[in-house]
Amino acid sequence: MPAWLPRALVLALALYGCFQIGSWAFDQLIGLLTNVLIAFFLALAIEPAVGRMSAHGMRRGLATFLVFIGLLIFGIGFVVLLGSMLAGQIVTMVDDFPKYIDSVINWVNQTFHTDLSRVEVQDSLLHSDWLQKYVQNSATGVLDISTTVLGGLFRLLTIFLFSFYFAADGPRLRRALCSVLPPSRQTEVLRAWEIAVDKTGGYIYSRGLMALISGVAHYILLVVLGVPYAPALAVWVGLVSQFIPTIGTYLAGALPMLIAFTVNPWYALWVLGFVVVYQQFENYVLQPKLTAKTVDIHPAVAFGSVVAGTALLGAVGALIAIPAVATLQAFLGAYVKRYDVTDDPRVHGGSRRLRGESLLSRIRRGLLGPGRGAGPRGAGGADGAPGGTLPSRTEG
Repeated sequence: MPAWLPRALVLALALYGCFQIGSWAFDQLIGLLTNVLIAFFLALAIEPAVGRMSAHGMRRGLATFLVFIGLLIFGIGFVVLLGSMLAGQIVTMVDDFPKYIDSVINWVNQTFHTDLSRVEVQDSLLHSDWLQKYVQNSATGVLDISTTVLGGLFRLLTIFLFSFYFAADGPRLRRALCSVLPPSRQTEVLRAWEIAVDKTGGYIYSRGLMALISGVAHYILLVVLGVPYAPALAVWVGLVSQFIPTIGTYLAGALPMLIAFTVNPWYALWVLGFVVVYQQFENYVLQPKLTAKTVDIHPAVAFGSVVAGTALLGAVGALIAIPAVATLQAFLGAYVKRYDVTDDPRVHGGSRRLRGESLLSRIRRGLLGPGRGAGPRGAGGADGAPGGTLPSRTEG
């Protein structure tokens, strides 16, 4: 046995054991790492506001606290408005449920010549096996729902705590990171950090402005149609449509369509048409102007990044995918060397044509092959010219 073989086996087993321990630790800490990643991007998003407030003499800790208080008040107000709207609509739908059943039963009786009654339908529904099983499963799932809510609150508190420290102690964190790097690398790290702050903050603020414009437009439509809870629905459409790219407008428009349907079924069609038209206006007019200087990312790349982020981290990945890709694109653009593009028609989607050559000559050259337009070398030409080929001539 060679002398190095036992040491190689021990080293291979040690590396395998370290890999298994690392995989186990990563699986156990994936939730914490995800929360830290969310907190880091949230800190990057509020960094411009905190920096402006601290530049005017306010302490960073107090500035960060005021920004978080503002976000908390906005979030609580939005949830309260949306919850009251949904609760009121649910109560209204429950009160009007017998009327809906009567209208459906009358339509069925007139269409299919049946003799159904609301009492029979209610008794069959209440005594059905699937309803009893659903009630039992819902009763046993109350504890699971409570555990999920408590876990979500703890996760939200963890994210806010980490993001507060990242934003309040941003300069100290950068100094600690640069202290372990050589001076040449410190400049690159600080440049990457600055790009990340600019892109993430620009993405959040541009999306917030578009959310405001979308909310105002949908609020005007809902007020004109007389749909209840127009302010809460407008805020819902503005936020969901902007922070879920590409398909967010259609997802956000489902709730106003449902509420409008309870008022008048035709109003739901009006809301749907407005949502489709506004989405086109936003994609081709509003979004390119607002995001050209902040994010500057192609819509196809944005949609692909959202799909990839959702596959990796779920809803969290969908939220942070676009600023992450925009940061990476800007960072690579600062270091990738670019060249002037040659003046070729194929660059602009055209085809390269042979200048000075007529269509008849190109057809003849394609049929006969290159070099066969004239007579063979050393023989008489087509016009009887002795010896050699005819002198070349450009047609057209």
